[in-house]
Amino acid sequence: MFPTLEIQYDGPVATVWMNRPELHNAFNLQLITDITAAYRELGANDTVRIVILAGRGKSFSAGADLHWMKAAGQASAEDNRNEARQLAVMLRTLAELRKPTIARVHGAALGGGLGLAAACDLCVAAANAVFATSEVRFGIIPATIGPYVIRAIGERQAYRYFQTAERMDAQRALEIGLVHEVAAPEDLDIRVQQLTDALLLGGPQAQAAAKDLIRAVAGQSISDVLAEDTACRIAAVRATPEAREGLAAFLEKRPPAWTSAGARVSRKRGEE
Repeated sequence: MFPTLEIQYDGPVATVWMNRPELHNAFNLQLITDITAAYRELGANDTVRIVILAGRGKSFSAGADLHWMKAAGQASAEDNRNEARQLAVMLRTLAELRKPTIARVHGAALGGGLGLAAACDLCVAAANAVFATSEVRFGIIPATIGPYVIRAIGERQAYRYFQTAERMDAQRALEIGLVHEVAAPEDLDIRVQQLTDALLLGGPQAQAAAKDLIRAVAGQSISDVLAEDTACRIAAVRATPEAREGLAAFLEKRPPAWTSAGARVSRKRGEE
């Protein structure tokens, strides 16, 4: 269904593999279209609880295909804007998915590839991963990825890396907040699995509401309006069937209903 992607399912966990290894998963209009459509499809699939983004071959993603970028820049102004809008839509679709998302990063994550990692909720990187916002070295800017990268690393670090385009290793990316975990290359999938197992213990509707909460609260001043908004949010969530099930399961010392599928997957993985 998606010429540039391979999607694997492991129970409630879907892994979206960017599959242009010969080009280090650099993205063009086809890959942008495929990722947008795949994430919309997975978002609507009630059997999928977690989506992992990964790359086949030696790299996570080397960013935008420069031949595509050059052609877009030479197109009409309207066509150029339309293709840029599609890139922005892809990133927003990924970032606003109502399910937990994890970037599994190895090798190069450059330019837009770094943006993909920043747009995911969690980022786990192999110790040999390399990151950069390299756009200025090609005379362009990290515009569409900018909101997600700045959200991850902060304004102060963005002033440095958006202008110097320095490459940073996984440890530096961890220090500035781009990466949550660094693992030895041979342990990368183990660490991703540990995070998926932890995520499967949470209520799916609560996780979606938690993502909405972060977007609403981040960067806001504490005020009467904000306090009222947070009070209304917890009151609404407490009244849901999921919350009633979660509290009942805790008091009855049993797993909540939503963990059963995830627990079966974890047991299966442990037996392999």
